[in-house]
Amino acid sequence: MNKPTLLLATLSLALLAACGKQEAAAPTAAPAPVAAPAPAPAPVAENTLGKSVFGRVCSMCHASGAAGSPKPGDKADWGPRIAQGMDVLQKHALEGFTGAKGQMPPRGANPALTDDEVKAAVKYMVDLSR
Repeated sequence: MNKPTLLLATLSLALLAACGKQEAAAPTAAPAPVAAPAPAPAPVAENTLGKSVFGRVCSMCHASGAAGSPKPGDKADWGPRIAQGMDVLQKHALEGFTGAKGQMPPRGANPALTDDEVKAAVKYMVDLSR
């Protein structure tokens, strides 16, 4: 073999040998203990019944504020109403109500609505307005 080929072969073997070597890892401190993650909050069940009733019936007045009806999400308008408690809000929605700001027809002017449907719709609007 000639010198350049021998030199190239030697360098190639040295490089290949170096690729296979693993250096000893430097000692490291033990990792700090990791705190267990906080449990995720329990999922809140979506009020699908209330959302459906609102969309079909209540939104006709509450989406626009017709007859003084509070729009869902309007905290200033809903705040005093919510402060009266759910029992009062549900009673007004079921039986109807006339107040200084407007009126609420019984069952949203839909006598076919069940008590549970009306209560679910009230809860839906209150939850949007807190």
